Amino acid sequence: MIARSPADGQGTDVGEPWQRAMRTVIGDVDELLAVLGLARRDVDIDDAQAFALRVPRAFVARMQPGRADDPLLRQVLPLRAERLPLPGFSCDPLAEAQAVRQPALLHKFHGRVLLIVSGHCPIHCRYCFRRHFPYAAVRPARAEWEQVFACIAGDHSISEVILSGGDPLSLPDRQLQWLIGRLAAIPQLRRLRLHSRLPVLIPARVTSRLVRLLGDCPLPASLVIHANHAQELDEQVAAALAPLRRAGVTLLNQSVLLAGVNDRLDALCALSERLFAIGVLPYYLHLLDRVAGAGHFAVPAERCHELYAGLLARLPGYLVPRVVREVPQASSKVPLQLALAVAG
Repeated sequence: MIARSPADGQGTDVGEPWQRAMRTVIGDVDELLAVLGLARRDVDIDDAQAFALRVPRAFVARMQPGRADDPLLRQVLPLRAERLPLPGFSCDPLAEAQAVRQPALLHKFHGRVLLIVSGHCPIHCRYCFRRHFPYAAVRPARAEWEQVFACIAGDHSISEVILSGGDPLSLPDRQLQWLIGRLAAIPQLRRLRLHSRLPVLIPARVTSRLVRLLGDCPLPASLVIHANHAQELDEQVAAALAPLRRAGVTLLNQSVLLAGVNDRLDALCALSERLFAIGVLPYYLHLLDRVAGAGHFAVPAERCHELYAGLLARLPGYLVPRVVREVPQASSKVPLQLALAVAG
């Protein structure tokens, strides 16, 4: 039986180091600033945050003290710029409400479906496209999970399930094992994918049991991590990912192009190089989803083109991520040139 999330306290083992780390995240702006040796005068804080600060201490430890423009700090610090209303920015920028087929089950693209298995995440990224997502409204009751599995099994066009959230790895290993077992029993499924930021945020989440679970999975498993800057990928992250790679799990990375974080060619090249060094292939570099509150992260279209051209010129093709935007009702992620044309 899937618990709602570790935050709900339903059937989780809070003795695991990674679970303790999730319960002790920093949620107070003044504490975060004090840890980094910064003062309020250094940043334009939004004290009326509708989307609360939340960041793991292991991630904070990779920030550079005394730097208000640190690329990791910028991803999590609530600024007053978030309150500026901007045309084209909305609470549901990907129209996901229209893609819900069953509670927790989203069907956007042919051949694959997405399962929201947890509404919990140890970090609140300020650019998150689901920062306004109604997790409670799509959360299945326990009996409804059978309907979810039946819906997937009844559609023979579906060959892949993507576990998402929140963060799917916020579920304990034993609950993931139950979920993966139920999915593996659906005959037409050929692949399983997990999208998770946790191996980057709290490397201890990659337990030996999780490695066995994904390595022995009857469905070939891919783990798509999320790192936006090479500074996020320290030796602890590298050590956590290595057993997954040895177990045969495909490791990919997705990033978001963010003003003030990674909108420089050197930063993007360093990220791709660092990913490859730790056994992860760059997968997607997303153009910003136009979610309300994230407009200050937008990168102008001309700059997007310049950066992509620079990546092509500087890196081998396998280290160049696909630069895309997700457009509501499109049949796939939309490549850079088309995405910018659609965006106007």
